[in-house]
Amino acid sequence: MADVRTIGVLTSGGDAPGMNAAVRAVVRAAIHNGFKVKGVRRGYNGLIRNDFIDLDMRDVSGIAQTTGTMLYTARCPEFKDPEVVKHAAENCKRAGIEGLVVIGGDGSFRGARDLTNLGGINCVGLPGTIDNDISCTEYTIGYDTAMNTAMEMVDKLRDTSRSHDRCSVVEVMGRHAGYIALNVGLAVGASYIAVPERPFVMEDMLAKITDAYKEGKRHFIIVVAEGVAERIEGGSTSIAKKIEEITGVETRATVLGHVQRGGSPTVTDRVIATRMGHYAVQLLTQGIGNRVVAQQHGVIVDYDINEALQMKKTLPLGLYEVADDVSF
Repeated sequence: MADVRTIGVLTSGGDAPGMNAAVRAVVRAAIHNGFKVKGVRRGYNGLIRNDFIDLDMRDVSGIAQTTGTMLYTARCPEFKDPEVVKHAAENCKRAGIEGLVVIGGDGSFRGARDLTNLGGINCVGLPGTIDNDISCTEYTIGYDTAMNTAMEMVDKLRDTSRSHDRCSVVEVMGRHAGYIALNVGLAVGASYIAVPERPFVMEDMLAKITDAYKEGKRHFIIVVAEGVAERIEGGSTSIAKKIEEITGVETRATVLGHVQRGGSPTVTDRVIATRMGHYAVQLLTQGIGNRVVAQQHGVIVDYDINEALQMKKTLPLGLYEVADDVSF
């Protein structure tokens, strides 16, 4: 493939704070290196429907501190069809796009891999998801902001729980990964934390609350990952009802939901997104594609997309043991 002359950038899947910082870095680094940039709106749908916009330095001015994504995002089941991928690649070529930065999760990376292999478009993926569940990287764009947002919300709930001698069951995001739940639970001093990676035993949670109540504790915070709540009929509300029924402690359930995707990105998310976006451009300007950018031990690195998709990541359950030891 010829040297990249125009670089495209898109955001795909769920939005995450810091995506705009990554877009800004891609645009400015590419222009600094003498390349044009086209934004693709609404993820892979934009590739299929020719929804491209030219981006220059001023278009991305002042977006690093904003949340969401200026390019919009969407899921695109159609992109699993090889013929649709080839059609999208042809649209890229007609628009002059020879290299593409894809900001999203594992599903987005699979689309990038197919676009490279089937369509001849060099693609580089950036890990953007609040769940921190991309295996090849120790950190994903949006994770720190989401944790801080959830922590602030739980702190506020604790204020009212303390005033009423209540228990608050707080459901945070994390369908398949408990990173947000575990770290937020530890940060707020939760009495119990439920994560998808560890069996949830209702009796253990109830015993912990009961024992603490006997010792004089009168308000409680229980942090539950959505992946745990989904396995229980009635979800977090059912857990709250069971706590009140067995312990006699007035209990309320709160689902934080998509508020965790909002908020101005933290320093960590802005800086890592910027570093990753810059790194992706360096790869594309060298004609290198089919890669995923990642962070390992604080260093920005890259992996072959196929290797990245096959890697496994495990929740550091040692933190769970810490939470067990310090909670009450």
